[in-house]
Amino acid sequence: MTDFRPSRFNILPTVVKNLIIINSLIVLATFVLGKAGIDIADYLGLHYWRSHYFKPWQFVTHMFLHGSYHDVNGTIVHLFSNMFALWMFGSILENLWGPKRFLIFYLICGLGAAVLHLGVVAYEFRNIEQAFMVYQGEPNIDHFGQFLDKHVNLRMGNPLSLRLYQIRQLWEGNPSANLSGESVSAINQYLFGTVYEKTYFPGIYDEATVGASGAVFGILFAFGYLFPNTLLYLYFLVPIKAKYVVAAYALFELYAGIRNSAGDNIAHFAHLGGMLVAFILLKIWNKNNRNHFY
Repeated sequence: MTDFRPSRFNILPTVVKNLIIINSLIVLATFVLGKAGIDIADYLGLHYWRSHYFKPWQFVTHMFLHGSYHDVNGTIVHLFSNMFALWMFGSILENLWGPKRFLIFYLICGLGAAVLHLGVVAYEFRNIEQAFMVYQGEPNIDHFGQFLDKHVNLRMGNPLSLRLYQIRQLWEGNPSANLSGESVSAINQYLFGTVYEKTYFPGIYDEATVGASGAVFGILFAFGYLFPNTLLYLYFLVPIKAKYVVAAYALFELYAGIRNSAGDNIAHFAHLGGMLVAFILLKIWNKNNRNHFY
């Protein structure tokens, strides 16, 4: 356990302050550019490496985005929750470590979260691709329905997933119709995207992951690790030690990530990745300097 007794405590230290400003400005840019028909997440959000939109810099830039211009309320809530946690716990850590070490810790946790998340995404997509290959070997209405039920979520406003369900309805309404070719083509488009009338419609490989949550969960873990018996007040009323809050978050994220219920678009394994990287960094730093972690 670290003894934290700074000679001067800055309630809004430099790195935390600038991270909050940068994240807020990029959310503002998301809305402004969105009105002009530009989705900034296509360029800065983290994409699967087989995506039409993937660029290496997205491992860093995705940490500064927090949603879509289509969902104002969700984006603002996402930004506020992350920035509040960053200020609440990150300010203490930056005062303890100094700005340079804190920024390094924050960025490495975010990068680690992104790597783990993409690893999980790759595993999930591999399963979908294998199921697609099996389906192509025997495409019929029963197997098509099974594929949709297991691997496709009907998302509002996604024409490629809507197309799959339209084919299913037509095929079930007329079982004698041969829609196997149309179903194979539609699944392929659902995965990889397609161009129609010079407009690109993204597939699930093109879905972007955004947010500082991986880095923030690393900050949360570090606080619980260094100050395990500090009391945090649940709903500002119920006192709970930090180590129990961190453990509860980790268990919930693991459960939610494995369960992965329909409609859940939260990158739970990215959160766990941030916590895992935080643990590894703290162990390394503690080995080098057992007294102060800096």
